[in-house]
Amino acid sequence: MSVDIETARIALDAPKPIGGLRLLLRTRPELVLAPTVLVVVLLVWEYGVVWFDVPNYILPPPSDIAVALWRGLDAGLLSRGGYWLHAGVTISEVLLGFVIGSSVGLLLGTVVSQFRIVEATFSLYLVAIQSLPKIALAPIIVLWFGFGLTSKVVIICLLTFFPLLVNAMAGFRAVEPERIELMRAIGANPWQTFWKARLPSALPYIFAGLDMAAVFAVVGAVVGEFVGAQRGLGVLILSMNAQMDTAGTFSIFIILSLVGILLHGSLRLVERRLLFWSGDRGTRRMGA
Repeated sequence: MSVDIETARIALDAPKPIGGLRLLLRTRPELVLAPTVLVVVLLVWEYGVVWFDVPNYILPPPSDIAVALWRGLDAGLLSRGGYWLHAGVTISEVLLGFVIGSSVGLLLGTVVSQFRIVEATFSLYLVAIQSLPKIALAPIIVLWFGFGLTSKVVIICLLTFFPLLVNAMAGFRAVEPERIELMRAIGANPWQTFWKARLPSALPYIFAGLDMAAVFAVVGAVVGEFVGAQRGLGVLILSMNAQMDTAGTFSIFIILSLVGILLHGSLRLVERRLLFWSGDRGTRRMGA
């Protein structure tokens, strides 16, 4: 009898299996909370617009936006009224400008941070150029380079250049002096010190700059298309605004948001592969 009581007590004290949803809420709550927030917002938006009798040209319900998105995606790949052709143009501008602007900013930030005399000489000029409103330069850039791809890429390069420049300089300055002293103590040359100590310390800052540059790249492409372009999602937004097609405009906003999310997700994936040793500390430090 005592054996049965002891067995029952052990069974009661044993940890009970956690259900799938409860386990997910404990380990990755964002996977449940983020979709829940989205569904709640969409439901409130959908029925709130109907309840308050808001005109569609002011704020369309999500159902109308979904219909407009489907209509644009259902058009042919080369249709000027569809989304595929214009999305391809905008994405090409974003990727090309992002790669060029980020690469130049990273390269210059690396060089400036390694040589104090270069930083002291050009820091004032860099601050002056950074203070200029890049968006306000868009009409001049379009005037110089025309309505084609080049002007949009130049605008994006201007917007993506400075996040990488500033973050690279901050990252290379943030390396712990103990690491540099250790590399010198073991006889490492400047090139080995750069690759083994300075660059790994700067990488979290660099990826934070890339994350910001990705957002600026999408903004720069749309602004450039607003100023002057023949194709692109920005051109579609202007056309739909002229036609009071607010649902169509919101549907293009969804596409632009997805482009930004894909860029952000790709960068985070690369960051996790390269910076597996640092976790999210670098990203949180830079506030990304």
